[in-house]
Amino acid sequence: MIKSMDIHEFIKARPYLIWYVNDYDKLDARAVVEATLNYGDWDDVQKLIKILGIKEMSQIFKKYSSQSRSNYDPKVARYFNLYFNQYA
Repeated sequence: MIKSMDIHEFIKARPYLIWYVNDYDKLDARAVVEATLNYGDWDDVQKLIKILGIKEMSQIFKKYSSQSRSNYDPKVARYFNLYFNQYA
């Protein structure tokens, strides 16, 4: 279950992940997962996994990384595809 309050608190504490947004409360889980995987460090990824759960985060990642117009860096997409296949 996604706790949007926790997601928004998470991303507000890390403005370096989504620097181009003014209102963090309007972000959905997809945007937060994408920014964290693309630009965050390992601690950011682990914190978000604790908030969302690894299965939920994996589902969000897999749903949007496989689209033809994905914003995931190819290396990031490859790594986390292997990671979530192993651990989720």
